Amino acid sequence: MSSDPPGFELPLRLLLGFRMLIDDLHAELARRGHPDVRPMHGFVMQAIGVEGTTAVELGRRLGISKQAAGKTVGTLEQLGYVERACDPGDARRKIVRLTPYGLESLALSARVFDELRARWAGTLGPERMRAFEADLRALTEGETFRLDVPGWFGA
Repeated sequence: MSSDPPGFELPLRLLLGFRMLIDDLHAELARRGHPDVRPMHGFVMQAIGVEGTTAVELGRRLGISKQAAGKTVGTLEQLGYVERACDPGDARRKIVRLTPYGLESLALSARVFDELRARWAGTLGPERMRAFEADLRALTEGETFRLDVPGWFGA
């Protein structure tokens, strides 16, 4: 009889770890001046990037409809994280860009993730943490960050 846990526990534990990190991130973002940012917003702001993008391209990157992307952009615009502007190359197109407040929230998120990683390393120990990350990299070859997770979860 095997002492290994059932196979279904692995994805649930990975998801739980992800959820814990994201929940801790958002609690810290709220404490540091970004109380309205939600997990979906992080994916959207990453997909917008520093150059900006159109709603059509944003929807494609996220794996969601143009309408769903537009709704989220509208929310982020109201919160001050993004702005819409005319495309300098084509005045008929609108470009969604991050505002300085949006860029600040992404930079803060990166710092908080470093703090959260350090907390995990404090629990596991630095060597085990590096080994854990190396093992995850070995098992998850390819892209390190897929922006289409929102669409994938909703599919």
